Amino acid sequence: MTVPQQPLPHGGPNPPGQYPPDAVPPPGPVGPPAGATAPPPHAAGGYTDVGGVSVGELVGNVTRDLSTLMRQELTLARAELKAEASKAGKAAGALGAAGVAGLLAALFLSVCLWWALGHLIGNGWSALVVAAIWGIVAAVLYANGRTKLREVQPTPERTVDTLKNVPDALRGEAGGPR
Repeated sequence: MTVPQQPLPHGGPNPPGQYPPDAVPPPGPVGPPAGATAPPPHAAGGYTDVGGVSVGELVGNVTRDLSTLMRQELTLARAELKAEASKAGKAAGALGAAGVAGLLAALFLSVCLWWALGHLIGNGWSALVVAAIWGIVAAVLYANGRTKLREVQPTPERTVDTLKNVPDALRGEAGGPR
């Protein structure tokens, strides 16, 4: 809120932040709260009728607003892609860890189980049984990793949705769900 400058009794303008004796200062702080960031005001100020505003100012305002919009959309897209990349990294890590753990477990437990079963059914048949068991374990681990990879969405959905509203905003229409 801007208080119009009224001359002081000596004829000069009011110093900033000072009001004439008959004016009442506005209640509370005039600017945004400390630490808050407010969008920059339009060069021509807030208005509903643009009849008195030059074309240059209007083009400047539109250009600045589009620039701000594009920066915000890029920031949103980066955040969404970062979250999806994190999911993909976790899924790949789970698959890699499952592979290493499966290999080591298969190696040591296979030898142990092969040796134990070799006393009951012979070494040849015991090796086949152990290989079948670890094949089942590997299939379960693979299915789990594949399920996690299917949860990853490479398209930044929210960014795509908001970009669909940009043409409506440029025409002055209210954007909404399509």
